[in-house]
Amino acid sequence: SQTQGAWGEMILERTLELSGLKRDMHYKVQETFKSEDQRDLRPDVVLYMPEDKQLVIDSKVSLTDYERYSSAETGEERERAQKAHLQSIRNHIKELSQKNYQNLYELKSVDFVLMFVPIESAFMLAVQHDAGLFTDAFNKKIVVVCPSTLLATLRTIESIWRNEQQNKNAQKIAKSAGLLYDEFVRFVTDLKNVGDKLDAAQKAYGSAQSRLAEGRGNLVKRTHDLKALGVKTKKDLPEEILLQSQADTDLLPPPVPSAGTAANSDQNQIN
Repeated sequence: SQTQGAWGEMILERTLELSGLKRDMHYKVQETFKSEDQRDLRPDVVLYMPEDKQLVIDSKVSLTDYERYSSAETGEERERAQKAHLQSIRNHIKELSQKNYQNLYELKSVDFVLMFVPIESAFMLAVQHDAGLFTDAFNKKIVVVCPSTLLATLRTIESIWRNEQQNKNAQKIAKSAGLLYDEFVRFVTDLKNVGDKLDAAQKAYGSAQSRLAEGRGNLVKRTHDLKALGVKTKKDLPEEILLQSQADTDLLPPPVPSAGTAANSDQNQIN
């Protein structure tokens, strides 16, 4: 029985792997839970689904009678083994329903448990010779599955997980796009402020440059005139700025003499 149980669990895990689901992410094996009466319950697999739901899968189905059915040499032996096999499955359905996995307070489980029969032919034998098996099991909130039917169910769940992940990715992309747009607006605003400040600095520089080396009374000329009057200095102004100050002065019209100045000039010429 232990060998059969380990083999059944191996087939179950293999089916889970084929579905694309990942262990410890989408399902966990042999987790321990407390029942309402504080009993330890350890389902073979707890399958995690979107919206915080779980699905319990149990694979502890005894196939001893099915092995006897397969190896029976007479029709009478085969018929006895067949009836024993059907009864064994019904007994397991009853035992599984009494565990009430779907009512564990630590799980937000769906309303039914999957009972896994690891051999397709053992499953088919029970279905073909016990027409009420599925209905009776379902009334006890048990769904009997084999590798092929379980795989189809798991692929559906994997597809739901994939869509869920894509929806989350789409939400992350939308959120990132919004953050990127806001950051771009801040960047454009900062860049405009830099441009405005550069324009202001350029205007201030132009005004200072005008005072420094432009016009008749510019600072460069007046300072250079002091040197021409004999002020002793250790350094000279750059040649290019001197030329600029002189060029701007040469472009200006000569000063207009006042009336008193012109009369004195004429009187001097007469004298």
